[in-house]
Amino acid sequence: MVLNIIIGIGTFFAMEFMAWFTHKYIMHGFLWTLHKDHHQPEKGWSERNDTFFVFYATISTLLFMSWSEGYFAYGLAIGIGIFVYGLTYFAVHDVFIHQRLPWFKKTDNAYFRAIRKAHKVHHKHLGKEEGECFGMLVVPWKYFKEALFVKR
Repeated sequence: MVLNIIIGIGTFFAMEFMAWFTHKYIMHGFLWTLHKDHHQPEKGWSERNDTFFVFYATISTLLFMSWSEGYFAYGLAIGIGIFVYGLTYFAVHDVFIHQRLPWFKKTDNAYFRAIRKAHKVHHKHLGKEEGECFGMLVVPWKYFKEALFVKR
């Protein structure tokens, strides 16, 4: 039981690296066609970029299934870690930063200001080259420091 909790939490934190890697090398690489509409918005609520959510949701579901069928003992723990990261990503990226749902509009603390700033810096580039700040929850220190010490 404790091992499964450790694996689930470890998976959650490993997903930040996976999100950074996928964003930098896949979304801004060979699958730019799916991610482009996130940097160059088109009309409508959904984006082709949402396809990446489906990819990770499928992996998480397959891990749940492999555990329930007895094929992979840690499938549930890893699947939950991916699922919880996905929920966190949705809440931070889609709801808090991009305001796709009208929640958390008045949330204001240094960490969240740093997240918004880093994401804004990422989106200043409309093309796939010259990007920066590809992660989501781990904020470069310079943005966190700015949010902490610069008066608004």
